[in-house]
Amino acid sequence: MIRYVLVRGALLVAGLLVSSLLIFLTLRVFPGDVAQLIAGTQASPAEVQALRESLGLDRPLPAQYLDWMGGLLRGDLGTSLLSGASVGEELVLKAQVTVPLGIMSLAIAVLIAVPFGILAAVQRGRRGGTALSVGAQALAAVPVVWAGMMLIVVFSVWLGWLPPQGFPRTGWSTPGKAIESLLLPALTIGIVEGAMLMRFVRSATLQAANQDFVRTAAAKGLTRNRALISHGIPAVGLSIITVLGLQVAGIIVGSVVIEQLFTLPGIGRMLIADVGTRDLVKVQSELLVLTGFVLIVGFLVDLLHRTIDPRQRESS
Repeated sequence: MIRYVLVRGALLVAGLLVSSLLIFLTLRVFPGDVAQLIAGTQASPAEVQALRESLGLDRPLPAQYLDWMGGLLRGDLGTSLLSGASVGEELVLKAQVTVPLGIMSLAIAVLIAVPFGILAAVQRGRRGGTALSVGAQALAAVPVVWAGMMLIVVFSVWLGWLPPQGFPRTGWSTPGKAIESLLLPALTIGIVEGAMLMRFVRSATLQAANQDFVRTAAAKGLTRNRALISHGIPAVGLSIITVLGLQVAGIIVGSVVIEQLFTLPGIGRMLIADVGTRDLVKVQSELLVLTGFVLIVGFLVDLLHRTIDPRQRESS
């Protein structure tokens, strides 16, 4: 097990290094000059060049990359080229919106997918199971932006239960208002992601129903559904854990779009704004943090899966 953790840890570090290099080089290919943007349209070429030199943008790309990586190793994500503010401090501030949104979205997705996915499998071939399967297929195909707009119309415009957009200026000092402002965005992501996860839960449950231990339990007197729930569902849980790790990436992508739709001051909305202003240092650090989060979650899920499943522990 220790050897496996070390190997997976080395692969995680390698993945972060490759991701950092790809992010850095990709941003340098984009058109536009941040020095020209800061200096303004009235600035002379000499003034723009002087600003570019002061920002270090004229240095060779390998030197810029090594400077950035050196800062990351010291825990310094850099400073904004436009505002001069600390990128790390801004990320911590914006994470107070994005992280709770992601947790709420994931919780809603699980609460939708697990019970309804199991029910769809148990009711396979019946009207209820067919309706659940068709509903999951339809919801999984819905664009997250369209789903968000529909929820705004229903819960904000028609019913007036929830605020349509924004986040309280007081932040989490008024937790009730903060949670209220995140409910609609979290529902939007959670419903779409939950529909995708529900299809997998249904499929995994049906596979478990064909396992020998479920058939043996049924042969000993349990009904097939009771045998499935008692003996098959725990086995399905291992597969669900793995898929949840993969869904973290979908939730992060959904957050970027949803924060823009609901005007939430989170990391996703900040990222879109920084891409528009060509603030390279902020964008590359933001992208690396999001990428690193996905890779770390995958690493932890893999370790958890191996810890829970004795068959994988024996093979390590």
